[in-house]
Amino acid sequence: MPGRATESWRNWAGNQRADGIRRVHPSGTGEIAELLRRSAEAGVRVRPIGSGHSFTAIGRPEDVQLVLDRHAGLVDVSPDGLVTVQAGMPLHRLNAELAARGWALTNLGDVDRQTVSGALSTGTHGTGGRFGGLATQLRALELVLADGSVLRCSAEENPAVFAAARIGLGALGVLSTVTLQAVPAFALRADEGPGRLPALLEDFDAFMTSTDHVEFYWFPHTDRCLVKRNTRVPLSDGLSPLPRWRAFWDDEVLANAGLGAVVATGRRVPALVPRLARISAGALGERTLTDTSHRVFVSRRRVRFREMEYAVPRAAGAELLREIGRAVDTAGWRIPFPVEVRVAAADDIPLSTASGRDVAYVAVHVPARSDPGDYFTTVEAIATAMGGRPHWGKLHGLDAAALRQRYPRFDEFTALRDRLDPHGVLSNAHLDRVLGPVGSGRG
Repeated sequence: MPGRATESWRNWAGNQRADGIRRVHPSGTGEIAELLRRSAEAGVRVRPIGSGHSFTAIGRPEDVQLVLDRHAGLVDVSPDGLVTVQAGMPLHRLNAELAARGWALTNLGDVDRQTVSGALSTGTHGTGGRFGGLATQLRALELVLADGSVLRCSAEENPAVFAAARIGLGALGVLSTVTLQAVPAFALRADEGPGRLPALLEDFDAFMTSTDHVEFYWFPHTDRCLVKRNTRVPLSDGLSPLPRWRAFWDDEVLANAGLGAVVATGRRVPALVPRLARISAGALGERTLTDTSHRVFVSRRRVRFREMEYAVPRAAGAELLREIGRAVDTAGWRIPFPVEVRVAAADDIPLSTASGRDVAYVAVHVPARSDPGDYFTTVEAIATAMGGRPHWGKLHGLDAAALRQRYPRFDEFTALRDRLDPHGVLSNAHLDRVLGPVGSGRG
């Protein structure tokens, strides 16, 4: 790799940057393998990147950035719904490819701009008391190791690597292809409207499991919430999407332009934020619609922000929100973004935030150009006291020593990393902090 590295990179939120790097765009597993082999021989580090939607420095390159935009095709869809794609395919393209063939992913997060590999590697999830994150839909994967060798993994082939690599942080190897289990296409009936936080927290678990996919957004400085309840229904029952004008008004004018105006005004005059929050919450109306699943799961995010999200045992979800509310009331912060609340089912993935337990997710946000300051620090302290685990792609302050206490299988993962990438070719400073340097594990 001759020549001087001169390129730059920044993530979606703009809070992670790198200069003086080399960006490469391999096409095909063979080119990925050759790049890694040559990098290992040259003693340089490589970080794979998808859309750059993570807020942490997990994708920040130090020497070489491996961009998968030329490795993003559909490989196969089997008659039983096993869909294999190259790992750089964005989720919105995958959703469209599946819908055209009568299939869908059983659950999604509320953003679809990530690549499949990035979403899997950082533990992307949606909401639903009976449903796991995206990685629970994974059935097989092809992993290019740091030395350029290729490992095919599933529950039957290299099962230990498959178990860990479902959420691998890009630390075990570079995902080349992934195979996900799709389900027959279905619709969601969305019932949305205002709610009051005390009522939602009174029997939190019953409310969050009252239908298939439940979430709500609480507006700090008020007790008001936007509630979303999505129920799975057959496509044969018919669709009833919003009229185009109503969808534009609700999702573009109110949700995006309105939030952008609140954020901009709040930056100029912070004292107005509580009043603006009450106005925003008061503007919420009820609506019901039925549309194809991916159109309902996903929301367009045009206002950029920084985010921290913690997963706590589901039984602790209500108390976490009460504690955050008390902190907001006493600290004098001005919080223009609503707090997002979701749930998910337990899984068996070593580094999943839902590993071994049903969880409640609570996400807090600040404008992209703002310092989260004491707000994030305080929320993190409350969540960690409840045994919380931070989302791998979202801001947090924990290191390997603290995370080891949160994940019973942490050392199992780091031992596997030591074996598959003994020279840390795929590491960076962030992974050295959250996993420990290569070779420092206890496994």
